[in-house]
Amino acid sequence: MTAGLEVARDNLQQRVAVRLRELLIHGTIAPGSKLNERDLCEQLGVSRTPLREAVRLLAAEGLVSLDPGRGAFAPTLSAEDVKHTFDVLGVLEGMAAERAATHITDGELAEMRALQLEMQAAFERRDLPGYYRLNARIHDAISEAARNPVLRNTWQQLNARMHAFRFRSNQDETKWARALGEHAAMLQALEARDGTALRQLLIEHLQRKRDAVLEQMRVSN
Repeated sequence: MTAGLEVARDNLQQRVAVRLRELLIHGTIAPGSKLNERDLCEQLGVSRTPLREAVRLLAAEGLVSLDPGRGAFAPTLSAEDVKHTFDVLGVLEGMAAERAATHITDGELAEMRALQLEMQAAFERRDLPGYYRLNARIHDAISEAARNPVLRNTWQQLNARMHAFRFRSNQDETKWARALGEHAAMLQALEARDGTALRQLLIEHLQRKRDAVLEQMRVSN
């Protein structure tokens, strides 16, 4: 296979993974559901090979569970799994926030301001998918600005498992508005280079996310 064909295949695999990730995060594929290859190939307009490669990528992220002999499934997490994972994420994001306040560049800070404005606009449009994409980019930018690859990799692995839960936790209007306000406070702390304040804001932000998700799980069960 030539290098050009390999790049094209990798790009297709990545594009399919992005689309499939969105279906899982938005709950279009419900937790516990089997990923139907035929339906997904038709929906995404691809053959089985890139779909299977994308599924393997998402399995490595924890967004898909592979059951030998049965196929691929959208994972189901217990309330205890969710609680423990969010607790650890809060610690990791708090640590990243403290370091980011020291290491973030002026250019990165300007990008964060722009993302906050875009996120505010998405909220005003009630565009939850758009809001979530911007929200995720902000949390990712804080992780990147920490300048600690071990911390970042660990956070990315755990955060991937919580993507769908984080998205659905903002579907309550009051909680959504409060989360937006929390992000504005985070930006202020970051601009002030106040790592201690930013760390506490991130920990409390994740704790509220955790509580909102657990409440939704109780109501749905």
